[in-house]
Order: sequence, then C-alpha cells, then structure tokens
Amino acid sequence: MAKFGKRTTAARAAFEGKHNVSVAEAASLVKDNAKAKFDESIEIAMTLGVDPRHADQMVRGTVSLPHGTGKTVRVAVFARGEKAEEAKAAGADIVGAEDLMETVQGGTIDFDRCIATPDMMAVVGRLGKVLGPRNLMPNPRVGTVTMDVKEAVEAAKGGQVQFKAEKAGVVHAGIGKASFSADQIAENMKAFVDAVSKAKPTGAKGTYMKKIAVSSTMGPGVSIDVASATGNE
Repeated sequence: MAKFGKRTTAARAAFEGKHNVSVAEAASLVKDNAKAKFDESIEIAMTLGVDPRHADQMVRGTVSLPHGTGKTVRVAVFARGEKAEEAKAAGADIVGAEDLMETVQGGTIDFDRCIATPDMMAVVGRLGKVLGPRNLMPNPRVGTVTMDVKEAVEAAKGGQVQFKAEKAGVVHAGIGKASFSADQIAENMKAFVDAVSKAKPTGAKGTYMKKIAVSSTMGPGVSIDVASATGNE
C-alpha cells in the first residue's frame, strides 16, 4: 500500500468528498493545499467529446489569461531583416533564420513558444518532426505564423496560452501559480474554459465538454461542475 507524507495526506483529506465543485471552490481548494516549497503551477485538464484524429473534430486555439500564467515564456522567432529587428525590439529571446534552424536540428530547443513569418515556413517546415511533437510548430490558426511578429511576441510574453486536443480528446494547460489569489485562479480558469468552449469544432457530436479538473503541480486534482464552469447553470 502506498505511503503518503503529511502534506499529501492532509491535501487528500481536504479533497475528500469534493466532486464537481464550483470554479470558485476548486480554485480555493487547490490554492490552499499547494504547500510545496516552490510556487506550484495550477493546471487544468478538460476531457472533450471529440476525436482529434479527424480534422473536423480538432480543437485548437489560444487564450490570453486575464492574470497571465505566472511563468516566464522564452520566445523564438524565425524572421529576417526588418521583421527580425521587430521581433528583437518586442522582446523575443531568440531570433534567427537558417542559423536557428540548424541550432534546433542540433538538439538545442531553448524556448517555449515559436513564431515565424510566412516567408520562413519553408525553413521551419524542415523542423516538423522536432517541433511538432513538442507542440512548438508555428501555425497560422493560433497566430504564430504572422507578419505581425511584434503582436505575437508581446502576446506570448503577456500570458497567452495555446491549447490543442491530444489523444482521447484531452486539453490541458497551466493557468497560473499557487501564489495567485483564489479569485485570479478562478478568473483564469473561466477564461480558459470559455476559449475552449468557443473553439468547439463543427464535427463534435453529443456532449462537448465531458469533464473538467484542476490541480496543482504536487497536489491532488478536483473535478469541476461543467455547468458552473461554462456559465450554463
């Protein structure tokens, strides 16, 4: 039988019998029981009634959280000339073209978000097998293939979160830190759920949002009442 430390045991006790709670209660529960010695991330996971293997059931998009993520996001931009300078001025951490491609091919991926101007996609396309599995491949649908690199960099730095349905239709993301107030966590949670709701694909059949759960990095998860989260109570 697994043995748990005092912190984990206390957290599990606090969550005992808590199922399908409101967004506000979930935010408070998770925050109050995130007692690790570091600032734990708050993470949301949503199970959707979609099969992302079908193009008309893919769920993908971005959302700018009202209180950011609490994380420092390192941004890489594939651009040349004036657009490269624009990216640097906007705060991009890494800017390059073929040189950046070679760095990535060599196994160095020191960034969390990748942006490219349209003319660079012939170069970036060679990195599909490297960036794709890490969900870092630039994509016009989420605004990371664009001529407006300034806006894209600033959005990434400002707390914009990308989401994409993975196997079994699960979408997950970091939506804050335990150091946030419960209200800030709840507001970020609602913003994320709303964005996923609006991204409902045309091919989705039956119940779209099946389950929503939130947890901290080291803490147990709690399920959230879907109607409460979507405002359809």
